[in-house]
Order: sequence, then C-alpha cells, then structure tokens
Amino acid sequence: MSRNAAIAAAAEPLARHCGTNPAILCRLVWDISHSGRAADVTSIYLVGPVYMALRVALVLLIALVLRTAALRLIRRITARATGASEGLPRAGHERRQQRASAMASLLGNAASVTIFTIAVMTVLGYLGLNLAPILASAGVLGIALGFGAQNLVQDFLAGIFILLEDQYGVGDVIDVAGISGTVEAVSLRITRLRDISGVIWHIRNGTIKKSGNESHGWARAVVDVPVPASREAGRIRELMASAATAMWREPAWHEVILERPEVWGIQELTADSMLMRVTARTAPLRQWEVARELRQRLKESMTSPPGGDSGSGDSGGG
Repeated sequence: MSRNAAIAAAAEPLARHCGTNPAILCRLVWDISHSGRAADVTSIYLVGPVYMALRVALVLLIALVLRTAALRLIRRITARATGASEGLPRAGHERRQQRASAMASLLGNAASVTIFTIAVMTVLGYLGLNLAPILASAGVLGIALGFGAQNLVQDFLAGIFILLEDQYGVGDVIDVAGISGTVEAVSLRITRLRDISGVIWHIRNGTIKKSGNESHGWARAVVDVPVPASREAGRIRELMASAATAMWREPAWHEVILERPEVWGIQELTADSMLMRVTARTAPLRQWEVARELRQRLKESMTSPPGGDSGSGDSGGG
C-alpha cells in the first residue's frame, strides 16, 4: 500500500500540471525539469495548439483527399460518356462533349462545396465555437442572396434541367423566345444561338418558357401544290404518288427520306383550284432540301405529257 501511495503521490503533480492523460511533450518536460511552471507553459502554449493544429490538418487532409477522389471519379465518368460518342457526327460529338463538360463542372463544384463545408464546420466544432448562430446567420445570408440573385439562380436551375433532360444541344436547330437558329453553345446560364442572318443571340436560360427542337428524331417535309380544279383529282393523286415514290427509291434519297412519302390529298378547294399536299418523313434538318426537290419533281410530273410519267406509286393515307 505504501508503494502505491508513493506512486500516486509522485503522479499527482504531473496530473496537476499536465492533466490526467498527459501528453508526451508535457510529460517529457516534467520528467526533465520537474518544474510545474515549465509543464504548465508546455501544456497551455505547446501541447494544446499543436494538438489542435494536428486535428485541423488531419481534417483538411481528409477533405482534400475526398475532393480529389470525387473529381477524379467525375472526370472518369464524363470521359467515358464522351468517349462513347466517337462514332457520332462532329456536331453530335460536340454536343455530348459540351453536355458532359457542363455536368462535370456542376457535379465537381457541388462535391467541392459539400466536402469543404463539412470540413469547415468540423474545424469550427474543434475550436469550441457554437455552430448554431453561424448556421442561423448562413441561412439568413442564403435567403438574402436568393432574393437578390433570384434571376441568376433561376438561370442556373433552368440550365441544369436543359442539360439533364437533353432538351437541345450544340448543332440543333431550335426556336426559343421567338428566335430560330442553330445552337452554338449551351451553358448553365445562357444559350447561344446563331440565326439565319448570322446574328448571335445570347438567351438567358431562365427566360426560356418553351422551346421547339427541329433536330430530334425525324422531321417532315410538307409540299402543297395548287392544281386547277378542272383536273381530275384521282389522276393528280396518282401522278404525285408516283413521282414522290420514285424519288424515295433513288439511292441518293433513300437514306434521307425515312419512309415512303404520302399523298394527303386535297387540303383546300375553291372554284378555280384545289390544293394537294404531299408529305415525307425525313432525317433531322433535311426536310427543306427534300421539300425543294420534291416540289420540283411534282411540278415536272404535272406538266409532263399524258402517258409520259413512269412508275407506279402508292398514295398514302392522311
């Protein structure tokens, strides 16, 4: 018992100056100097700050490692997405690349902000600061910024959904805000268009309420031909179907016109004339050239001598 009492008596000054769980540095100073003042100075000005600095450094190091890993994973995923578009046309490849780049930037920024926010809050907790007032102030500041920059926030949110839903991309011909043109760039804030006159338009994404895309999937060429009312409608329908089908069967047009053209018949009728309509489903953005060529061939078939037209085509339903 006396030996234990002696050990406890010897440890009591160390615990009084360095704490019940003394740090290595404080214990070393006490063992060398047996000076309570030196141990107090070491514990207050060296051990505490060094220990806190090590904890802060460890938190920041973990945050940096997590951010680096997250950014690398995001880049790998987006690179795989753009690499899958190697067989696409140049416009399609640029579209995927720009969309992937924008999404990578968005996800990277979100990951960085989330990771470093958690790290800062952890460090502030280590420093003994009360986080409740800080969180309340941040909430008030966020609300103020939201009201002050609501147009900017609206633009970014709209841009995110445009990219996620793939509403349009680089190379598409679209109609937005009363402007028609080719998309040259899509960012989270603006859409850049070039119209038929070559004018560049910058449109804020938040102002786009509706958009029409002429480049998705397929398009339709619509040709209306006025015909004298004295002509026989059935014969005119046969001539139109024959000319349109002959064009569709040509190798140069077979990949452009996706299916057999259809004659929809009389659309308007007056005392002097009738308006006949022919339609053809085409590849995206090819409807105008198909309509021009089809219009010329229909005119030639109408003006050719009787019996001079060749081929037999089917008139589609409409």
